[in-house]
Amino acid sequence: MLPLIGERERPSAVPSFLLFFKNIVMESTEALIRNLLEEKFEEEGFRDCFIIDIDFAGNSRLNVFIDSDTNITFEKCKKVSRHLEKHLDDNGWLGEKYILEVSSPGVDRPLKYLRQFAKNIGRKLDIKLTDGSKHEGKLMEVAGESILLEEKVKSEEHKNKKVIKETTIPFDQIDRAIVKISFK
Repeated sequence: MLPLIGERERPSAVPSFLLFFKNIVMESTEALIRNLLEEKFEEEGFRDCFIIDIDFAGNSRLNVFIDSDTNITFEKCKKVSRHLEKHLDDNGWLGEKYILEVSSPGVDRPLKYLRQFAKNIGRKLDIKLTDGSKHEGKLMEVAGESILLEEKVKSEEHKNKKVIKETTIPFDQIDRAIVKISFK
C-alpha cells in the first residue's frame, strides 16, 4: 500500500535507541557472568581456569569458552555450567528459556592469551602478525611477553634448501595464532 500524501512511511528497522538499550543490557549481563566465572575460579580445583570468551548468540543463547593452565575437562565445564545456570535461573537474566553452552575453546579457535601458548609448547602454530606478515613453525618457548618459534625457511645460500631458524615474536605483535593439528 502506498502512503498517502503527507503521510510518512514507518521505518521497518528497529529504532537505534532500542538497539543501544539492548547492547547495554547485554554488556551488563556479560559483566555479571564474568563475575560469576571469576567467583567459581577461586574455588579449589578451578584456580587454574580462565575465561576465553563470552558470546551471546541471539537473545537466548549464551556460549562461554573457558580454559585452564593444565587441562580443561568435561567435568569442569559441567560444574561451571551448573554454577552459571543456578544464577541465570534465579535471576532471570536470559529469560525463562535459554541455551547455555560452556566448553573449552577447541583447537580451531585462535589462541588469545599468553598463558594459552605455554600449554602448546612443542606444537606447530600458524601465526599472523599485526604488520600482516605470517609465520609457521614449532612453538619452542614462552618467555616473559614473547614466544620462540622454530621455523623452516628457505636458505639464502642454497635456493632449494630449507634451514631451521628461531624467531622471537613479542606477544603484542601477534594478531592471530592457530594451533595446526597434525595426524602423523
